[in-house]
Amino acid sequence: MKNTNKKILVSILAGAMLLTSATAVSAASVWGGRSSSMTGTMGGMSETYVSKTNALSYADLTGGIVNSEDLFSKRDLRQTADLEEASRITVEDGQTIRITSEGVYVLSGTASNCTVRIEADKEAKIQLVLDGVNITNDDFPAICVVSADKVFVTTTEGSENTLTVTGTFKADGETNTDAVIFSKEDLVLNGKGTLTVTSAKGNGITSKDDLKITGGTLNVTAALDALEANDSIVIYDGNITVNSKKDGLHAENDDDDSLGYIWIGGGTLNVTASDDAIHGTSFVQADGGTITVSGAEGIEGTYIQVNGGEITVTGTDDGLNGANKSSAYETAVEIAGGTLNVTVGQGDTDAIDSNGNIYVTGGTISITSQMSSFDYDGTATYTGGTIIVNGQTVNSITNSMMGGGMMGGMQMGGRH
Repeated sequence: MKNTNKKILVSILAGAMLLTSATAVSAASVWGGRSSSMTGTMGGMSETYVSKTNALSYADLTGGIVNSEDLFSKRDLRQTADLEEASRITVEDGQTIRITSEGVYVLSGTASNCTVRIEADKEAKIQLVLDGVNITNDDFPAICVVSADKVFVTTTEGSENTLTVTGTFKADGETNTDAVIFSKEDLVLNGKGTLTVTSAKGNGITSKDDLKITGGTLNVTAALDALEANDSIVIYDGNITVNSKKDGLHAENDDDDSLGYIWIGGGTLNVTASDDAIHGTSFVQADGGTITVSGAEGIEGTYIQVNGGEITVTGTDDGLNGANKSSAYETAVEIAGGTLNVTVGQGDTDAIDSNGNIYVTGGTISITSQMSSFDYDGTATYTGGTIIVNGQTVNSITNSMMGGGMMGGMQMGGRH
C-alpha cells in the first residue's frame, strides 16, 4: 500500500517502543479493565479473554483512526481528466488493448471478449477515461491491471458505461483473476458519469492494494464480493449501489492484519448483500455520507468507529459486529457521532454486538430489535449521545447475553 496512513504507523511504532520497555497493551486496556486472562459465564457458555500484546486501543483510536488528508491525493479527488494529450481508443471484439506507458487513454465503443491490459512501469500513473464504453466478456476481466503505480478509471460527464463478465474467470498465467475490474495495484474510481459492473460468477471490482472511490455513479452486481481490496476500501464521494451474493464491501489482508480496513467519509452508499454488507477485517470507520446496508451482518470489523453520517443497517444476524479478526486493534464498537438506525430480525440476533467493548460517547442510536439490543463480552461505556430502543429512550446499556439473557450492572460512565 503506497499511501500508508501516518497515524497508524506512528501508533504502531509507539506501541513497539512501549513493548521494549516491558509495557505491553494488556487485557486491562483491550477488554476495558478486565485482567489478562479471565473466564466468565455467559448464558451457560464459558468465555476466555486473551490479551492483545501490541493492539491499538480506544485511547489510540478515538477521534478518528484515519482521515481524508492522508488517504487521498489531489488527483484522486479530481473528477475530470486532462485530455489535451490523451490517446483515444475504440474497443473492438476479441481485442486485447495493451497499455505500457504513463498517460491518459479515452475508451469508447462496444465489444465482446475485449480486455484493457495495463502492464506499465511501477512508477507510471495510468488514467482510463470511459466515454460510453460497453464490454461483455466470457471469462476474463474487462480491465486487468498487471503493473503500474496507480490506475484511475474515470467516467465522463453524462456517459453510460457497462462492463460485464458472464462466466467463470480464468487465470492470467499464475494469477487467478476474479473480477470484472481486476487490479494488482492501487485503483481509483471517479468521474461524472455512470459505471455499471456485473459479474455473474465472481467479484465485481478487486484491488490487491487500495481501492478508492471519490465520485461518479457506480452500480455493482456480483455473485461473490462486489467490492474487494487487500489493503483498504475508502470512499470520499459518489453514488454507489451494490448487490452481492457474498459480501458487499470486503477488505482483508492475509499478510498484515493491521490493513484490510474500510473508511467512508461521504457520498451515498446502498448495499444489499447475502453475507456481510460491509466487512473491514481490521477496522471500519464512518465519518460521513448516507449509508444504507442490508445483509446477514450489516457492518463487521475488529474495531468499528462511527463518527458521523446517516447510517441505516438491517441485519438478519447482527447489525454491527465488533469481531476479533485482527491482532492489531482492540475489539470494540465505538459510536461517537452521526445517526445510526439498526434493525435486526428474530432469533439469536444482536443490534450491536462486540466480542470486546462498546463505547458510546455521542450521536443518536435508534434500535429496533425483538431480542437483543446490545451484546458485549467486555464492558460498555456510555458517556454521551442518545440511545433509543424500540421507540423508548434509555439511559444505560444493558448486556443481553446469548440472544436475550439480561445482565445489568456494567460500566455506564457515571450514568444510572
